[in-house]
This record gives sequence, C-alpha cells and structure tokens, in this order.
Amino acid sequence: MSDSTIFAAIGRRKRATARIRIKPGTGVITINGKGYAEFFPTEQAQRAVLAPLTVAEKLEDFDVIGRVAGGGITGQAGAVSLGIARALQKYDAELRAPLKKEGHLRRDPREKERKKAGQPGARKKFQFSKR
Repeated sequence: MSDSTIFAAIGRRKRATARIRIKPGTGVITINGKGYAEFFPTEQAQRAVLAPLTVAEKLEDFDVIGRVAGGGITGQAGAVSLGIARALQKYDAELRAPLKKEGHLRRDPREKERKKAGQPGARKKFQFSKR
C-alpha cells in the first residue's frame, strides 16, 4: 500500500458521532483541529482514544484525523475510539481479533431514555397522593 492511503470510519456513542481518517504517519492524533490531549481534558477520555491503537500496537504508525460532533466528553471519546478501531480493522483484517477481544469494535447501545408525558423525567414520577 502507498503512504497516501487513507482509511475512514464512523464511530458513534450516545449522541456523539465521530468521522475518523487514519493514514500512515508518526502518531499525531488531531480531533477537530486540536491535539487529542487538548480536545479531551480528562485522562479517562484520553485513554479511551488511545486504547484501540495501543491494543493494535500501532500508536506510532498512524496519524489520526477526527471530526466529532454532538454529545459530551465521554460520548465523544467513545465515538472516536470506535471510529479508530473500525478504521484499523479496514487497514488490516488481522487486527479484528485483538480489537474485538478487548471490546473496541462493539457499539455501546445505551442511549438516553426519552422523557414521558405526565411525569417529570424519563422514569421519575410525580409524588402520589392518596387523598
């Protein structure tokens, strides 16, 4: 494969959607035009972003360019992580087994439950009064 080959994938979590492109490079990770450490202030979110690259042992081999929108920090980090894992799988099908074993290819299905009419929240009810 030539050095100009780009592998793209989409990752989603909660309300966040990440469009990820990886290309052979030196390990620079850019999210929405900023470095990943600058974009994700928490260490937990930073670890989530690096996790698929660490499992695949490709941390220094790829440049990652990501565009992420929607949701909060945790959802966006999860979306970026899934996008990176899917892009790595497109790059090399052999990476599927270790990524899958660590759970990086699984889309977290949990979504926010909608608020229902006649109650204050998704599950909370107004106080019941017998009299």
